[in-house]
Amino acid sequence: MNIDSLSEPTHTTCEHVPALCVSRVPIFNHLPTKALSVIAGKATMRTYERGQFIHRAGDPSDKLFIVHKGKVKVYRLADSGKEQLMRILNPGDFAGELALFSSTEHDSYAEAMQSSEVCTIKRADVRELLLQYPDISLHVLGELSRRLGTSEKQTAAIATASINARLAQYLADQAEQENASTFSLPMSRKNLASFMGTTPETVSRRLGEFEESGWIRQTGQRKITILDLDALLLAE
Repeated sequence: MNIDSLSEPTHTTCEHVPALCVSRVPIFNHLPTKALSVIAGKATMRTYERGQFIHRAGDPSDKLFIVHKGKVKVYRLADSGKEQLMRILNPGDFAGELALFSSTEHDSYAEAMQSSEVCTIKRADVRELLLQYPDISLHVLGELSRRLGTSEKQTAAIATASINARLAQYLADQAEQENASTFSLPMSRKNLASFMGTTPETVSRRLGEFEESGWIRQTGQRKITILDLDALLLAE
């Protein structure tokens, strides 16, 4: 892993960035078009190439950042240097929300997985928006609650459930999100292994075992079809 950026990200103002940059975000998407335009006007757009960091652990957490285009992974590093993937941000996803409440430092890394455009909004500007549009606060709290629940679920699963059970539940959750029995994994097997606290070899081996049991069908590296959901969820 290369901790240093490949080069400095390019910076531009968001004067001509469409409100789409913020309209997808759960804490803003309920606002009228005029309000979205105000928010976009307070943002700064930056382009990050693959391998560049939006932030590193220890950097001041004083901005809200929104992925406009591309894909960003957020992870922590263990003392051994091993990555523990926390989540992958796609267009419309955001992070840095804790900066809205207090001065703090990032305890994670946010790294572009491909060429990505990211809008950032300073804490002071977001707080001003909270005063203008108080209901944003309720949406922020709702999103924080959702993320806390997801984090607790992930931590409990790693601590108590077998890799088979965790992987089976992950596949079931993806099928539910896509509302389809066939879907593409949203991340590589390497990142999926990091997310689950295991190795890529183990993930590949377990998927192969699921396929041999007739529970799933694999097509290529990412496409999965669940053939027997009930049996899959009984995996131990």
